[in-house]
Amino acid sequence: MLDAWLDFHRATLLSKCEGLDDAQLKTRSVLPSSLSLLGLVRHMSEVERGWFRGCLAGEEVAPLYYSDDNEDGDFDDVDSANVAADFTAFREEVTACQAVAAEHRDLDTIARRKRRGHEVSLRWIYVHMIEEYARHNGHADLLRERIDGATGD
Repeated sequence: MLDAWLDFHRATLLSKCEGLDDAQLKTRSVLPSSLSLLGLVRHMSEVERGWFRGCLAGEEVAPLYYSDDNEDGDFDDVDSANVAADFTAFREEVTACQAVAAEHRDLDTIARRKRRGHEVSLRWIYVHMIEEYARHNGHADLLRERIDGATGD
């Protein structure tokens, strides 16, 4: 059930981006926010990578779009971003994270890395990821409506 809900939210984010050109995907919400659909895709690549590969599996994974000097690079640096490459990176992260999760079928498995000093389970990561996508898919819905009026799931 958790896999299915997470996959639903992953697909929902992609559906909010379907049929838009690069400029539309880079369109910001309203000042001072740097929120865009492409930024959300880039951000969720980082979130997937950090929770499943970094935290759960304990992999040493470097950030894709941000740094210590540019903490919001996933959102802020979309103007010169390669949209196709960023969507490929998202899909690759999802595939890699699905593989990591599949290796840990016990939902009570404790992640190899702590979160802010606390142990978290695979179950906790799933619930957090579903919450994260649900929140950002709400943002994506509003962004898409602003761009071309499209609404829906």
